[in-house]
Amino acid sequence: MQITFLGTSSGVPTRSRNVSSVALRLPQRAELWLFDCGEGTQHQILRSELKISQLCRIFITHMHGDHIFGLMGLLATCGLAGNVERIDIYGPPGLNEYIQAASRYSHTHFSYPIKVHAIRPGIIYEDDDFIVSCGNLHHRITAFGYRVAEKDRTGRFDIEKAKALQIPSGPIYGQLKRGETVTLEDGRVIHGSQLCGPTEIGRKIAYCTDTVFCDGAVELAKDVDVLIHEATFAHQDADMAFQRLHSTSTMAAQTALAAGAHRLIMTHFSPRYAPGNNLELKDLLQEARAIFKNTDMAYDFMVHEVPRRREVELTKVSV
Repeated sequence: MQITFLGTSSGVPTRSRNVSSVALRLPQRAELWLFDCGEGTQHQILRSELKISQLCRIFITHMHGDHIFGLMGLLATCGLAGNVERIDIYGPPGLNEYIQAASRYSHTHFSYPIKVHAIRPGIIYEDDDFIVSCGNLHHRITAFGYRVAEKDRTGRFDIEKAKALQIPSGPIYGQLKRGETVTLEDGRVIHGSQLCGPTEIGRKIAYCTDTVFCDGAVELAKDVDVLIHEATFAHQDADMAFQRLHSTSTMAAQTALAAGAHRLIMTHFSPRYAPGNNLELKDLLQEARAIFKNTDMAYDFMVHEVPRRREVELTKVSV
């Protein structure tokens, strides 16, 4: 699971930051999932190592322009040069009407299937490997946050131990790898758990923007490996945050702390904190780390690999 930040500014783009979009790359499946699609997102993808041809799912948080104005351009490009097979789009009510109207007035016809899913809180997608759920956030219009949870899987299979027990290779190995119990021809009963290492805990990420601090974000972020959360304002501008229903750096940190998240990556920053101003983004990072130490600040084209918890524990032991 590889996270690439394609846009980390709020409201409007700046010289160094585009508006909201985050990509989740799943290399083993050759899939690319996108969260929000602000203006210019397709240009950001072209400047990155990501492949548009792998795009198959887009998750939209809400209908404000800085989160959807890049959607039609990206979808059109996917049809003309992207070689995509199908795209499923998830988002709030009104998203399908927006896409239909934009397609009609721009005379855009897609050469591949598009399915728009109007979402409500709960599980919105599930396959053999992942569960995606959404929940309500607290913003000026209907807004959703997303949680992507990889399913737990059986630990690594010890082939050498299986050979030592003289277990014949073939389909039986597959059964044992899945943790099943197998009776051999000689009458021995072998439990898959005897030959597999500890269960590998599935990785989890949450994406919460735009919102003021709310229980919905905390619920989505429970025990996640990475919480991506907006931090539009500094703590001293909390009044403005409450008026506009956006988060401060301290609200993002409090969400991560309350949820028991393992890492917080802040994004969606107001341009008012540009270098040279009284308050800069480094001050927002300092504010957040005072509450939640394991906090990072996203920048455009930042890439974050989400490690398995087993790998994290091994790293700690080696250090």
